[in-house]
Amino acid sequence: MKPNKGNNKKNILGLVSLILWALALTMLFRSCTSSYSSANEVQVDYSVFRQWVVAELVESVDMDSGRYVITLKEGCEEQARTYLPPPEEESGNPFSWLAMNSGKETLYVTTPPPVSDLEIISLMDRHGVDFHTKPVDGSTQILYLVLSYLLPVVIMVGAMMFLFRGVGGKGGIGGIGSVGKANAKVYVEKQTGVTFRDVAGQDEAKESLQEIIDILHNPQKYTEIGAKLPKGALLVGPPGTGKTLLAKAVAGEANVPFFSISGSDFVEMFVGVGASRVRDLFKEASKMAPCIIFIDEIDTIGKSRDNRMGGNDEREQTLNQLLAELDGFDPGKGVIVLGATNRPEVLDKALLRPGRFDRRITIDRPNLAGRLATLQVHTRNIRLGEDVDLKKIALATAGTVGADLANLVNEAALRAVRKGRRLVTQEDLLASFEFVIAGSEKKNSVLTEFERRLVAYHEVGHAMVAYKQKNAEPVQKITIVPHTEGSLGYTLLMPEEDKTNLRTREELMAKIAVSMGGRAAEEVVLDTMTNGASQDIQEATNIARNMVAMYGMSEEFGMMALGSVRNQYLDGGYGLDCAQDTAAVMDKAVKAILDVCYKAAVEVIQANREDMDRVVAYLLEKETITGGEMVAIIEGRDPALVEDAYASTRSNPVALSGDIEPPARAIHIVSEEVKPPVSVPEGEEKPANDAPSEGKPDQADRDAGDKPEK
Repeated sequence: MKPNKGNNKKNILGLVSLILWALALTMLFRSCTSSYSSANEVQVDYSVFRQWVVAELVESVDMDSGRYVITLKEGCEEQARTYLPPPEEESGNPFSWLAMNSGKETLYVTTPPPVSDLEIISLMDRHGVDFHTKPVDGSTQILYLVLSYLLPVVIMVGAMMFLFRGVGGKGGIGGIGSVGKANAKVYVEKQTGVTFRDVAGQDEAKESLQEIIDILHNPQKYTEIGAKLPKGALLVGPPGTGKTLLAKAVAGEANVPFFSISGSDFVEMFVGVGASRVRDLFKEASKMAPCIIFIDEIDTIGKSRDNRMGGNDEREQTLNQLLAELDGFDPGKGVIVLGATNRPEVLDKALLRPGRFDRRITIDRPNLAGRLATLQVHTRNIRLGEDVDLKKIALATAGTVGADLANLVNEAALRAVRKGRRLVTQEDLLASFEFVIAGSEKKNSVLTEFERRLVAYHEVGHAMVAYKQKNAEPVQKITIVPHTEGSLGYTLLMPEEDKTNLRTREELMAKIAVSMGGRAAEEVVLDTMTNGASQDIQEATNIARNMVAMYGMSEEFGMMALGSVRNQYLDGGYGLDCAQDTAAVMDKAVKAILDVCYKAAVEVIQANREDMDRVVAYLLEKETITGGEMVAIIEGRDPALVEDAYASTRSNPVALSGDIEPPARAIHIVSEEVKPPVSVPEGEEKPANDAPSEGKPDQADRDAGDKPEK
């Protein structure tokens, strides 16, 4: 449940009532100050008033505070108007003539000058003017002062109280509304609606969190054996891998309240407010134990306490209070703290020690089996066509996270609706994958014939080098259609097997050579250079720099690390940990690797120039071709006979039929002793237990089966 929902309704009703009271008091104030609302008032200059008195046109004068109300003698109004300026010259009251001609009773009012006029009394006595003053009503004067000065102050104070108490409900720490109150969202299982069934591709993380769920349900069986219950777990991983989703799934599986708050909610400009919010959060959680406290982006308040924090006392006090609360609360009550971050390297060491965050659960990018399971979760409510093969999509999306796969499936469903279909097809899924990496097609973009030819040779250069390289990934698609991500064309390399982060030096060199293939084709075929290879050069340089600085793959430095990773789960960047002279030598080593790879790319282009010309001619005609069509052209076959719309350049593709299991399931660790084979003397029969089982050929049969028949 969300306890703030009822308070929000009360706050809205309070605001409406405050506005209604302000309107009512304003109307009362207007009615009290408008004493002559039934008559038209005409403002008369004080000099005109004196002229009327001298001309004996005035009958009486009511001398009120700040103004005189003049009553003319009967039949003298026409003569009195002659003393007033004409409408076009009147500037003080432009509506005075309209008021006198409106048919209502007219009151002539003048304002005495700021200096005292002592002669006006004797002047009115000489000309027979009856003047008098009204008795001062004390209650009216007090009401006027209250409405004029006190009412605005009351309205302002009420508005400020509403602003401070609007979010916090019953108030907060230190009597300043909810400035110090933790605005944590409280969920129960029905509100989250997320269980482990909705999380895929993170089997190891779910196993670690499953024990936390069991601790929340049955803490006594752990305390009976003398085990100390863990206080918290830190979820670490790249953005989009499902850290928040896993935390909600833990609350859903355990069926306990779920406090969710972001680390930025603790940081305020007032010193001490963040610490008070931490105290309030743990106090509320202890009342609802067993429960789970989830602090997202905990690096906001958990950064290392050093000089780099810039002397922010508020953030340091918040971290100190968080450490104190983690040490102070009793884990036996069933309060588990989960933190999530993608920057564990900046966290304070005191926050990570055992006894606070006892466990560190890494939520990394899913492997092939994890991506397949994630796609199955996200397509659970999607109507799929019969041709959909999620295994092939899982292979194509190597390196993606769960959020990327969810976006891919959603884009495919949107594309199917745009195409007027009621089912999502394999084409929709692959097209949405290309949309995510390259954007949509620029249908109004017009290229000259030279530009189209140059782009075609550039992209075929990438594809040809990838096709001829032994350790390169197969080519899936080549297109020269401009896309919104800034590319005039692209070559899609799609792995056909699940590759881990382990890469050999030959594979990295082949990847650099493939990136250099576009520029090599420009120089060899068209004898020119364009800025279209800028992204290729940047990618190749980054790989070569990592080989020298991080992987120890250069002859100049060998097994020497020149840099260290700074943001492992964000951009993967690193900083140099070497002298400037060493960095200059490192640049030379990087350039040597790039030169070797570029030379290899040029040799491939020169050796396959005729094949490239035929592929480019077909690409200019079709604008988009597959890797299988390129191979058919090179081998002299008709590319139109290639039926697979997503055929790659690999001649023996990996079989995708059957279930895909995690690689770890094929590894068996045994503790039994493995005996060496027993040699059998000639003439004796082989033991029965050493004979090959039926249907399983022995090594000799397998070797014989590999030999071609003569």
